[in-house]
Amino acid sequence: MSDDKRFIPVIASDWKVLFKPRKAGCYVNDHSIVRADDGSWHLFGITGPTPEINPQHERYFVHGWGSSLEEGLTNESIAIDYGTRAWAPGVIQEGKKYYMYYGPAPTKLEVSPDLHHWMNNDVHLIGSPVDACHRDHMVLRLNDYTWIMYVTGIRGTYSCISAYVSNDLQNWRFVQYALTTSGNAPLNPAWGATESPYVVYLDGYYYLFITYTDCSDETYNQTFVFRSSNPYDFGNYNGDNEKEVVVAKLFGHASEVIRDPDTGNWYITACGWPGKSKPHENAVSIARLEWRNE
Repeated sequence: MSDDKRFIPVIASDWKVLFKPRKAGCYVNDHSIVRADDGSWHLFGITGPTPEINPQHERYFVHGWGSSLEEGLTNESIAIDYGTRAWAPGVIQEGKKYYMYYGPAPTKLEVSPDLHHWMNNDVHLIGSPVDACHRDHMVLRLNDYTWIMYVTGIRGTYSCISAYVSNDLQNWRFVQYALTTSGNAPLNPAWGATESPYVVYLDGYYYLFITYTDCSDETYNQTFVFRSSNPYDFGNYNGDNEKEVVVAKLFGHASEVIRDPDTGNWYITACGWPGKSKPHENAVSIARLEWRNE
């Protein structure tokens, strides 16, 4: 791929099951996938002890792992079980440690040397507007010394994605709203419609994937993709400018976008609550993703 080209992400294969819990939970909703130093893949996701949908009962994460995204993750355990709400983990690696951020607000941080044993750590958000950081944390390495955290929030009565910056992964400063909605933006639930941000950098541009939903069946698996040369600013979506600002609309709920460094293949995932998760009930599904020239 040459420098400074614009691409459109396209789902390029059938969906198949990546992970389905058998004993540590009844489903998987928002999740995070990270590759360990030994090449194994690890998934952490929201789950519940029963098939009934009740976010207040989502109080630990299911942890699935295995050696291959193509063959699926077959090992399973429980992670981060403190008896309090545990939503939408975002896991990244720095050096010999793994950092997990999760919600709902206030932001929590766990640190692990091996993805199996976790310890709670302090995390601080500086200059954060009220409701700017609610849930669905995703962290992107900008360079050797800088990290950006994207979070679902509320700005006034509209949904937004907020951006925070850090040099140590514990102290985060609010920079600005990375994506705002306004005007005739059609979805404005109190908990925020711009869910599950995930940002990918590719050839001079940053691509922001969000699930744009009010949790209705019509919008539950609706993923919007925005593009920007500035990782802190993906513009404003007002409902009338969709053709101008949304570069792709894909199927998927709380999708992660993953590149396998061994093969160079890109993947996208989908998940969801019981009765809403498609194409595979109560599981995380995975498909190949291609970047096609605009």
